[in-house]
Amino acid sequence: MIGFFTVAVANEARGSASGLTVYNRPLCFCCKRWVSHLEDSGLQVSSIVKLDMKKLKRQWGIPKGMEGCHTAVWQERYVFEGHVPAVYIHKFLASPPEGSTGLLVPGMPVGSPGMEAQGAFAPYNIYLLLNNGDYRLYARVENPGAV
Repeated sequence: MIGFFTVAVANEARGSASGLTVYNRPLCFCCKRWVSHLEDSGLQVSSIVKLDMKKLKRQWGIPKGMEGCHTAVWQERYVFEGHVPAVYIHKFLASPPEGSTGLLVPGMPVGSPGMEAQGAFAPYNIYLLLNNGDYRLYARVENPGAV
């Protein structure tokens, strides 16, 4: 087990220069499925196991109550919290709204990327995280075909 954590620490130091670095707790299967979803969309992703996720979320200004399962950081510039669909990450990165630092999907919405469950789906919101720590609605996902 020591080797596993050594690799994670080495990966954390290196990070990802051109893609997303996804931070997640050990043994999280939905995080692995979300990373696969991102990679399938053409995003370059590295994963880092992190035990203290709360500290990371506060560092990136994720408001309490808006936390997701994992936190992805793009070039130490933008943050994507929770099960944000890749199509919205691409859209955001192509034209980041002024005054924003990323996107949030709080909780673990059933049917979101990484949370697929035998055709089950519940509509969910994607929020824009603003520089001042506030947030506002960015998009609403009404069906799984939209992602």
